[in-house]
Amino acid sequence: MLLTIDVGNTHTVLGLFEGEDVIEHWRLATDSRRTADEIAVVLQGLLAQSPLLKGADVSGIAICSTVPSVLNEMREMCRRYYGDVTAVIVEPGVRTGVPVRMDNPKEVGSDRIVNALAAIDQYGGPCIIVDFGTATSFDAVSAKGEYVGAVTAPGIEISVDALAAAGAQLHKVELVRPRSVIAKNTVEALQAGIIYGFAGQVDGIVERMAAELADDPDEVTVVATGGHAALVVGESRSIDVHEPWLTLIGLRLIYHRNTA
Repeated sequence: MLLTIDVGNTHTVLGLFEGEDVIEHWRLATDSRRTADEIAVVLQGLLAQSPLLKGADVSGIAICSTVPSVLNEMREMCRRYYGDVTAVIVEPGVRTGVPVRMDNPKEVGSDRIVNALAAIDQYGGPCIIVDFGTATSFDAVSAKGEYVGAVTAPGIEISVDALAAAGAQLHKVELVRPRSVIAKNTVEALQAGIIYGFAGQVDGIVERMAAELADDPDEVTVVATGGHAALVVGESRSIDVHEPWLTLIGLRLIYHRNTA
């Protein structure tokens, strides 16, 4: 089985593939202080406790990370605890099959390239990937499968935190859909502003990106992923597909590209 690990700034998502199917998955808080040994203990505990795995062995590992300190510990964890398992880490020199048409390709996060590959493989191009993570990332991929540009906006969670910190009478609220757009209390007013505000932001940015990306904007497929995608997908008129495991799928494809 192939273990895929997506290390983000806030959360780390792990998925176990059997063939092309994700048969088990976990979401952990990303902790830059966690050592390779601690990562191994957590990982082995998750694998051992899953009722779906029944002692199945990890035969390959694929990792991408936006946190350099964690990536270093992940590399050491693979060396010490999975030395006999082929590990592919997405970094310069790894074959992705995605040409990067940016002023400085090295600035593009590895997770964005992984998402681009998965979106092209699953849905074709042109496409726009909206990743609801620590930041809300919009990535444009051409009909030829080229990564051609991006938009980065503040993410839902950090926006909520900033609002609660700056407003004397405001506080963090549960991120759920309120009863109506026009709220009758402070909690639902915040919920409405967050959910419908981000849905409007997504629609506005996607509309402008699609107009630049293709002669016919209707040909552009918009794919949503990330931890908070489910909050916005139902309220956005521009999102076509919700694929929560997009990055993990991309890691699976890259692993096979580099080990075949």
